[in-house]
Amino acid sequence: MNNMGISTILIMNQTLPSSSPRLPSLLHFKPFHNPHKIMLLTYPTKPTRFPIFTCNSNTHHNYKVLWEEELERAFGSNCFKELLDDDDEEEYNKLVEQRCIDNVRMLVVESVQSARAGHPGMALGMADVGYVLYRHFMRYNPKNPKWFNRDRFVLSAGHGCLLQYVCLHLAGFSSVQIEDLKWLCKLGSRTPGHPENVVTDGIEVTTGPLGQGVANAVGLALAEAHLAARFNKPDAVVVDHRTYCIMGDGCAMEGVAHEAASLAAHWKLNKLTLIYDDNHNTIDGDTGLAFSEDISARFEALGWNTISVNNVHEDQGEFKRAILSAFSETERPTFIKVKTLIGKLSVKEGTSKAHHGTFDDEDVKQMRQKIKWEDRKPFHVLPMVYREMQIHTEHGEKLEEEWLRTLDYFQHKYPQDAAEFKILLSGGLVPGWENSLPEWSISDPVDATRGYSEECLNHLAKVLPGLIGGSADLASSNKAYLHGYRDFSKPKNPQGRNIRYGVREHAMAAISNGIALHGGGLIPFAATFLIFSDYMKNSIRLSALSHAGVIYIMTHDSIGLGEDGPTHQPVEQLAGLRAIPRLLLFRPADGNETAGAYKMAVKNRDAPSIIALSRQKVDANLAGTSIEAVERGGYVLSDNSMGDMPDIILIGTGSELCLCEGSAEELRKRGWRVRVVSLVCWRLFDGQSCEYKESVLPKGVAKRVSVEAGSPLGWREYVGNEGVVISVESFGASGAYLDTFKKFGFTEENVTNVAMDLLHSSL
Repeated sequence: MNNMGISTILIMNQTLPSSSPRLPSLLHFKPFHNPHKIMLLTYPTKPTRFPIFTCNSNTHHNYKVLWEEELERAFGSNCFKELLDDDDEEEYNKLVEQRCIDNVRMLVVESVQSARAGHPGMALGMADVGYVLYRHFMRYNPKNPKWFNRDRFVLSAGHGCLLQYVCLHLAGFSSVQIEDLKWLCKLGSRTPGHPENVVTDGIEVTTGPLGQGVANAVGLALAEAHLAARFNKPDAVVVDHRTYCIMGDGCAMEGVAHEAASLAAHWKLNKLTLIYDDNHNTIDGDTGLAFSEDISARFEALGWNTISVNNVHEDQGEFKRAILSAFSETERPTFIKVKTLIGKLSVKEGTSKAHHGTFDDEDVKQMRQKIKWEDRKPFHVLPMVYREMQIHTEHGEKLEEEWLRTLDYFQHKYPQDAAEFKILLSGGLVPGWENSLPEWSISDPVDATRGYSEECLNHLAKVLPGLIGGSADLASSNKAYLHGYRDFSKPKNPQGRNIRYGVREHAMAAISNGIALHGGGLIPFAATFLIFSDYMKNSIRLSALSHAGVIYIMTHDSIGLGEDGPTHQPVEQLAGLRAIPRLLLFRPADGNETAGAYKMAVKNRDAPSIIALSRQKVDANLAGTSIEAVERGGYVLSDNSMGDMPDIILIGTGSELCLCEGSAEELRKRGWRVRVVSLVCWRLFDGQSCEYKESVLPKGVAKRVSVEAGSPLGWREYVGNEGVVISVESFGASGAYLDTFKKFGFTEENVTNVAMDLLHSSL
């Protein structure tokens, strides 16, 4: 112990050039050989989550003795004696690594047994891969899980979350303690049944629906490539991290993974490594039931660097070499197919029965016997395993310190770029950004709301350095393109802020989630027709669940799109999307409401938004709309009641709000007191105070009419039992939009007639 209260620990380290941070760091060497390879690190002596060994020759000896005893216990005295006699350093390291992996597997088994629930099969089969990644390759700092330049890890096969939870625990993440492993899947635990980024530090994205994580990983890798191109300098590299993703057979079958993999290769995302758990099983049985393609050949055809690892359970070195090969790839993402045994150790090994569920007592007993774990209590962790992981996590702390020094140099030498980079790392919002949004007066020329959206988007691009996104081959129709900012492409222009997704709506949404959750301050937008939100629904739901602030621009928002007919005319989509918790759905009526929708969508960085926009021109820029009014979700557009209660309330959204206002003018001429309410965002309105909601929709006014060219579902809550809902209760029809609107009753004349009937009815 020195006078600074610091203990020094001897760490055996392979001699590696300091300029090669991507090589496997801090590999073990036998503590009784190669003294010139010993390096000194310091550790605080205060209590930590796992044992710290004091730094003296006795400690060095004790550490050696602990491993010798453990290896002898596991592999037999004769085997270990031969190892010592042969001076076989490589074999010694393999045995140490195998023992660490054994410990990972037992924690998986015991967590499932304790919870009486979970999915142990994949976690047992991929224990070798998970341990090697967290122990040797991934760059992270458990003391600061949000360190910007950390490597990102995505478990697309989210049911195997126990593998990640165990690795996070062993690596020293405070978010996963032993007690958390015992409380797997329990209500309120930090170890839910699938990974959730808002629950557990160290989880980058929420996964579970298969294939989504693959696309999320593509988004994370795109974000890194884009930011690296914008900010890295020859003498100051501030963005340099890799993305790893584990996928399973189910992910390989899901279309979203294929869409995303196609784009990853097209974009040449060489820092993306996709690891395929080829265990040949799904829930129903062997994959041969429904899956017979050569998955490596498919990825090779897409343009990936493909590698096969066939013996990971016996030789982890084969997998390490595959990762090193991925590091040397400069143009292609890497696909590593790893042949594994699902449920490794169990009598269920290699069968679909190992996918989920607990093990019987006899199975657990024989698993313990196989790896000489019989007399150990549940959730036992070898102190040396914590030590092995601690070696690597200490390295991660030093990498963050080095990065901070580089960032400081970057700020001094490149102050303008550094200022923008700092804004992005702080969330991407420049003070006063909302002042850039355009405003419209009633005398301005009218346009479709998609046209107003284009103006808003391009005004925002000038003040929001992180605004980035694109359309699924509909940029000209969606009017979702940032003029003057070029297209993202590698190697030609990775700093471009327009992303060309092609006809891949599902992947577009899931990739956008990855971009939003990267942590680099990027604000992604994704555009298509509202009808095609059905292709994207699961990804949109995950946006809300994982607090990803994606802005979805959905044009052609009703039967008003006209001639394309019912295949392209959305009816039920608004209702379905409004049902997603936390999702903000805006349907603006004119330019000012469109700007207000963008203001709220950008402002809410932890919630996704959908802005539903018209293809057809709206009838007018309405006098009562404003950017600020949208913040409350619903407000009074006009009212001639002069302090009295209105006789009737007309409620509208989108292009139909103009119909409400036109009808109100006619009704007022006939002597009625009429209030018009814009309900541009239901969720925001529902979140207002009871007093405010009563001021807009007073309970004393039962005569109400809602007008929206979509499904009636949900509107009854706003019009009440005695109100009338003007809506679409069938599929649309092909025809000119005015003819289609007339067919379904969306005219001022029909709204007026419905209102008059209601006014004259006895309530």
